[in-house]
Amino acid sequence: MFPALETERKQETLPDPYEDFMYRHLQYYGYFKAQKGSLPNSATHQHVQKNNPHYLLNVSFGERNDLIPDTLQKEKLLYSLMLSSPLLRSRQLLFDELDQVNPRLREPRELFAFFSSKGTLQAPRWPIECEVIKESIHHIVPTEGSYFTSSRVGGKQGIIKELAVTLEGPEDDTLLFESRFESGNLQKAVQVDTYEYELTLRTDLYTNKHTQWFYFRVQNTRKDVTYRFTIVNLLKPKSLYTVGMKPLMYSQLDANIYNIGWRREGNEIKYYKNNTDNGQQSFYCLTWTIQFPHDQDTCFFAHFYPYTYTDLQCYLLSVAKNPIQSQFCKLRTLCRSLAGNTVYLLTITNPSPTPHEAAAKKAVVLSARVHPGESNASWIMKGFLDFILSNSPDAQLLRDIFVFKVVPMLNPDGVIVGNYRCSLAGRDLNRHYKTILKESFPCIWHTRNMIKRLLEEREVLLYCDFHGHSRKNNIFLYGCNNNDRKYWLHERVFPLMLSKNAPDKFSFHSCNFKVQKCKEGTGRVVMWRMGILNSYTMESTFSGSTLGSKRNIHFTIEDLKSLGYHVCDTLLDFCDPDKTKFTQCLAELKELLQQEIHKKFNECGEEVNLEGSWSDISLSDIESSTSGSDSSLSDGLPVHLLNIVDELNQKMMSKKKKKKPLQTRKQRNELHQKNKLMPEFKLTEDASDRAELAPTLQKQSTFYKTLENFRSSAMKNEKLSLSELNGGERSTSMDSKMTLILRKNKEKMQSKRPGFTPSCPQRGSTDSSQESAPESSQNFLCSFRPAPLENVVEQPELTISPCKLHCASRCPQASVGQR
Repeated sequence: MFPALETERKQETLPDPYEDFMYRHLQYYGYFKAQKGSLPNSATHQHVQKNNPHYLLNVSFGERNDLIPDTLQKEKLLYSLMLSSPLLRSRQLLFDELDQVNPRLREPRELFAFFSSKGTLQAPRWPIECEVIKESIHHIVPTEGSYFTSSRVGGKQGIIKELAVTLEGPEDDTLLFESRFESGNLQKAVQVDTYEYELTLRTDLYTNKHTQWFYFRVQNTRKDVTYRFTIVNLLKPKSLYTVGMKPLMYSQLDANIYNIGWRREGNEIKYYKNNTDNGQQSFYCLTWTIQFPHDQDTCFFAHFYPYTYTDLQCYLLSVAKNPIQSQFCKLRTLCRSLAGNTVYLLTITNPSPTPHEAAAKKAVVLSARVHPGESNASWIMKGFLDFILSNSPDAQLLRDIFVFKVVPMLNPDGVIVGNYRCSLAGRDLNRHYKTILKESFPCIWHTRNMIKRLLEEREVLLYCDFHGHSRKNNIFLYGCNNNDRKYWLHERVFPLMLSKNAPDKFSFHSCNFKVQKCKEGTGRVVMWRMGILNSYTMESTFSGSTLGSKRNIHFTIEDLKSLGYHVCDTLLDFCDPDKTKFTQCLAELKELLQQEIHKKFNECGEEVNLEGSWSDISLSDIESSTSGSDSSLSDGLPVHLLNIVDELNQKMMSKKKKKKPLQTRKQRNELHQKNKLMPEFKLTEDASDRAELAPTLQKQSTFYKTLENFRSSAMKNEKLSLSELNGGERSTSMDSKMTLILRKNKEKMQSKRPGFTPSCPQRGSTDSSQESAPESSQNFLCSFRPAPLENVVEQPELTISPCKLHCASRCPQASVGQR
């Protein structure tokens, strides 16, 4: 099957590359000595490498045409050849150049990006429903399908459909439209007149909406002829096309001859509501006229400057191949998307002299292209990377004090297929940052998990997600109001500083810091709730600026890239040890806020005095909403994922209900001792309570005997008083004697109990005792007085167990000490 490999097997005289490597290694360090004649022949060794399967796959990848058709298939083939060849026993050894033998070890897989400085680029992977034309630019045409199932390099297998229109001859001036390339979007073009065409955009894959991004090719053009293009199925009621924004056009002949790239073109631009109403939703139209610069030219039209997944890969490959940048920029694979495309993670920081200094660095997290149709986010990200990877003193200082975690493209699948807002799950990823569906939303799940681990290691100073905005001009930020009075208005300092550093591009007055319920699933709100105070969404317009020297001018690629530099510059100002700028910005923010509060109250026709606690006014009540379009709303989960979410939630609930197992022997011993000592402790406590109660019970029994003696004597005295009608004085003397005896008994008991004070005051008169008789009868259990003696004398309450347990709370005569 492999003749070249069979020839290698027969050449038994050729040395093993691994043995040759170890031979040279040992000889270099002096552990093995031999004559020069025993060394292998380098020319023979080079011949072996030319037939090596690694040589067959290892090429120079400086341009797009060098992309491997399918890297996974090539790796399988390579490993099968390695296993069958005795000359390639080690899977870890790689060979660099052909002119010299320089074996090295492969970097650990899955920890690093899919390519290294001499590695390969992975070609974009498409959904299997998409047809792909075999050209330098890969094209796609979606077919019907409910949801994403699988992908492959090259898209759909089989014969590619031809164009619906074929030219009848050189005089045929019909335009040929094509959008089946990376990031392209155009579903169909209908010729309604000689030079007029109606265009229909494709909705995001596996959805029925989100038509905003367009990117298509036009061929067979005619010079000095006015064409009209009309896109008939846009969904947003408001657009920047109504205030002067123009589409972008690219001419290949102008690029080849005059080195002219993308430029704004178009006349008679109108954006209006479509009259046709299907009863379900309203559509809007965008129309413009154009004159092509050349005959028989190939031109492209786009909503904004395209930045594809392949553009990103080529840029990252240049960074990996740079010997200086690769020292402080480590390229890793964060995860794989649904289609199997690599989501890259860059860690940018200078090596620290000590581990303590490395651990003390704060982190900055940046991400872009969670919405694939917002390509302006990628250009800002590219400007940031260009500066932070440069040899500028400011860039070196930033790398010394920060650890940058950068995810340059969060939604590569959506970028490849030409979606505007969604991933292949058919949902807006920036509404699902709280998801538990790792397999359905891998990009944002791994991003959130990465930031969560980062927060455990170090403080994250700033998080910013780059976006594009279709209804506002300029560049601005969305943040989150801080409720902590210690850091009041601190989240607004960074945007204010950025507006001062880029006054002709960035608008602080367009910034908003209100947290709405519909935005709870966005990246900035989720990261803010995880503990990142300065958590932002950077919005960049598709149009241009209304500020300063850039007023009424469309943004160019260089304008967007310059903003990436200004982000770095503002970071230095924000973290300056000299807090003068920070303090000045805080004072200015308070002044601006006072003005805004005055303005709001004046609109309501009320007067307000801000001399007092004006800072207690809720900032969320002052600011307006950040929503205003259908794109702000979440569609929820797809139907086929609802059952999966329910199952995961049930598993999580069952895990919470389960008792947490003991992890160590020490914990088990502590629990055993606690259970063993608890009964003994209860017995000891009961015994001590009984010991304390014994004297009281003994006194109680003595007191009961005394009462019984007096009761019997009292009965006798009553009989005597009945028999003797004139014995009133005698009866009174008997009562006085009884009172005297009881008082002596009381004083004797008090002397035995030091510190005891009677709670009930003694009543001197018989009338007062008679008035309180009903109350004394109700509290019989507390006072322990027999009924016949109630009218004679009031007995003090005794501190005994029954009174404590049953009537201390409701006995009005009980003192605090007794209760």
